[in-house]
Amino acid sequence: MKVVFKCALLAGLFSSSLALATDKVTYQLDWLPGGDFAPVYVGIQEGFFAEADLDVSIASGRGSTDTLTKMSTGQSDIGTSDIGGLMVAKVRGNAPVVAVLPYFTQAPHAFFALKSSGISSIKDLKGKKVTTSPFTSSNAFLPLVLKKNGLSESDIQLVKADAGALSPMMIMGNTDAIIAWVTNTPLFQKQAKEAGKNLVEIPWSSAGLSLYSSSLLASEAFLNERPDVAKRFIKAFAKAIEFTYAHPDKAGQAIHAIVPEVDAKIAADQIRGITSLVYNDVTKADGVGTFTAERIQHTWEYVATANGLEEDALDPQTVVKFDYLQE
Repeated sequence: MKVVFKCALLAGLFSSSLALATDKVTYQLDWLPGGDFAPVYVGIQEGFFAEADLDVSIASGRGSTDTLTKMSTGQSDIGTSDIGGLMVAKVRGNAPVVAVLPYFTQAPHAFFALKSSGISSIKDLKGKKVTTSPFTSSNAFLPLVLKKNGLSESDIQLVKADAGALSPMMIMGNTDAIIAWVTNTPLFQKQAKEAGKNLVEIPWSSAGLSLYSSSLLASEAFLNERPDVAKRFIKAFAKAIEFTYAHPDKAGQAIHAIVPEVDAKIAADQIRGITSLVYNDVTKADGVGTFTAERIQHTWEYVATANGLEEDALDPQTVVKFDYLQE
C-alpha cells in the first residue's frame, strides 16, 4: 500500500508540475468567429498549443480599434487584426502593439454583384448603386481602388447599410453591388443560390490594391515580459495556419466544436475561399510567415493615402518585430 501511495503521490506531483508549467495566453479576435479565425481554434483542438505548454483562451472583439485597445491595456496578449489599423493607431496614439507574423498577405476587400446585373469588373460600376457597411476598413481604400480603375467616388452612388443587410439588398435588387470581404463569399454564394441567382466576386487584390492585411499582432508588454511564451505561441500558431489550409474540413469542425453556432461546412468553405489571401504570389516570392521591409513600406503608403496621413508621420518598419518571424 505504501508503494502504491508513493507512486500515486509522485504521479500527482508530476501532473501538478506539468499544470504549473503551462503558460496562459489570451488570444484576441477582432470580429466574430469564422473560417478566417480558424488557426487559433485548430491550435486548441489539434493540440498544437498544448504541445507547446500553452493554455490559450479566446477573447471576442468588435473591430481593429477594439482589438488594439484590449492589447494595449493588457486585456489580451496576442491576436489577429489588420496591420493597416495598427499603422494608423501608431500614428495617432503610439499603440504599444506590433506585428509579428503576416497572415493575409493580400487584401480581403471586394465588390460583389449578381451575374444578372451585368457587372463583371470595377469599370462596370460607373453610374451604379453600391452599398457598404459604415464601419468596414474597406471604405478607406475605396477611393484608391476606384482611381486605379479609372473611376472616382462621384462615378458611383455610394450608400451605407448594416453589414447584415448587404447581401439581402443585393439579392432583392435594392442595390447593384456591395462591398465586403471575400471571407463572406461562401455565405453570399449560399444566399444567392437559394434565391436562384449567381454571384460575381471582384477582389480588389486583383484590381490593383496589393498590400498586407490581417496579421498576427502582439502587445509589446507580452513580448518583453514573456518572450519565450511568445515564441512558442507564434511557432504553434504557424503550424495551425498550415494545418488549417491543408485540412479545411477539420478546421471547420474545430471552430464548430468550440463555437457550436458556427456552421462547420460554411467555415470550411470560407477557408477554401480565402486560401489565396494566405498563400499567393507574395508568399511564393518572399516565403510563408515573412514580412519584407519593401512590402511593409508599400502597405504604409496605401494606408497613409487612404487615411489622409503624411508618409513621414510613421516609420513603418517600427510596426513589425522582424526577429519573431518564422524561418
